[in-house]
Amino acid sequence: MTHLKSCVCLFFVLFFVTTVQSQQIDKNRLKDISFDTIKFDIEKGAPFKRDMLTKEIVALEGQLVRIRGYMLPSFQQAGIKKFVLVRDNMECCYGPGAALYDCVIIEMQGSASAEFSVRPMAVEGVFKVSEFKGPDGKHLAIYHIDGRSAK
Repeated sequence: MTHLKSCVCLFFVLFFVTTVQSQQIDKNRLKDISFDTIKFDIEKGAPFKRDMLTKEIVALEGQLVRIRGYMLPSFQQAGIKKFVLVRDNMECCYGPGAALYDCVIIEMQGSASAEFSVRPMAVEGVFKVSEFKGPDGKHLAIYHIDGRSAK
């Protein structure tokens, strides 16, 4: 009976280690996401609370992702280290007053930088939920990517 208990315990240890290792591997594998992937239920004008995020969004924390969108215009054209990526080019309904989940703050890491384009671009980097508030205390953005490339 003791041998059986030892085997069962060993099985659970191996299962746990394998599960943890597979989760760590997933964090390093590039995952394609879209703005629909990071969408969640929030009433227009309602304050953001972290528990509004879905399990799927929370699971993206620390993962290497690729997301496509449009760079908000800035005065700089090349060598851009920090910018906002949005769902749409603002010719539609994603301009001022857009949903909180329709923008991501991108901070390019190391020597990586971006060039301004009016065309859609793909950004690769590590996804984080990082609340950014304005002077009035209201959330301006909640998503952040440590960028590795922007093309």
